[in-house]
Amino acid sequence: MPSVPTPSKAGIIESTSGERHIPSSTRPDGSKRKEIKIKPGYKPPEDVEVYKNRIADGWKKRGTGGVPGAEGLKENVDDGSAASNKNAKRREARKKAKAAEEGGEGKVATNGSAKELAKEEEAVDPEVEKEKKARNLKKKLKQARDLKEKKEEGGALLPEQFAKVIKINELIRELDALGFDAEGEPKSKGE
Repeated sequence: MPSVPTPSKAGIIESTSGERHIPSSTRPDGSKRKEIKIKPGYKPPEDVEVYKNRIADGWKKRGTGGVPGAEGLKENVDDGSAASNKNAKRREARKKAKAAEEGGEGKVATNGSAKELAKEEEAVDPEVEKEKKARNLKKKLKQARDLKEKKEEGGALLPEQFAKVIKINELIRELDALGFDAEGEPKSKGE
């Protein structure tokens, strides 16, 4: 009558005759626990498989398998295609030409190391930032003037829109400080 163990977390064993039971055991105090018979079809809660949502399971495993059907990573990584090399050379040439136009202050070495490129970007950065800020202010000024016209025509404005109309002079002062006129155009050197 020895039973063949089946995988059960509850300790259920199925005998050769097909009956299922939990074998007798000894309690910590030394008393005997009798054998418990299990009705056919009963599955204890600890043996019930937890429902796994296919999508949630996939979400947890995302990024681990790579792209289906794609080849694995190659160990010999080449420098890129001929087109990308050509484009890199063009970018390098453009940067050299731009540096030459600016008076040669931000020279770029032929090896194009990251530190040298970062230094060149820092040198050009204030002018670019100035132009970006001017474009942004010009856009805000245009919106404020449109709202002012709407107000003059008798249209109702929201409190936020009214606040924009009030800030027109402030926007013009900011543009002036950046070296742009009230229309957002760069001031000429003669002014």
